[in-house]
Amino acid sequence: MLAAAENLLRLGPGRVLRCAPGAPRTAARRWLAPLRSQGSPRFSSGGTPSGSGPQGPAGKVHRVPAEHKPSQFDKKILLWTGRFKAVEDIPPRIPPEMIDAARNKARVKACYIMIGLTIIACFAVIASAKRAVERHESLTSWNLAKKAKWREEAALAAQSKAK
Repeated sequence: MLAAAENLLRLGPGRVLRCAPGAPRTAARRWLAPLRSQGSPRFSSGGTPSGSGPQGPAGKVHRVPAEHKPSQFDKKILLWTGRFKAVEDIPPRIPPEMIDAARNKARVKACYIMIGLTIIACFAVIASAKRAVERHESLTSWNLAKKAKWREEAALAAQSKAK
């Protein structure tokens, strides 16, 4: 059992290299040395690749922000939300975060407008219902009148068929 364990060399989690029986373990390590220098980058304790190229001061990676060409609708939203004063002030390329923020602000404004219109419509319905009560109009009286009209029409149709 011990002899079989001496032939195995652990490379990492889940990776094992089997040496030739009777060969020392150092021979396998010498065979692996060139592979490690060419293989995937090793990671330091900080979690960043040690040989990943220039990163600038303090090890920060700089990326170019993606830019978006605004459509006519996006330009209207940017104007309506107050990001820009005129269409001419809007640059040809805008960061997507700015457009997302403007769209969110426009959604909130549209929701407030719809809430206001709903409240105004509620008061209008209440006022028209009060006027209908003063005229003694109700849904019940409308339904009774409609059914009476249908009965008259059915009676006239029956009389014309009988002739």
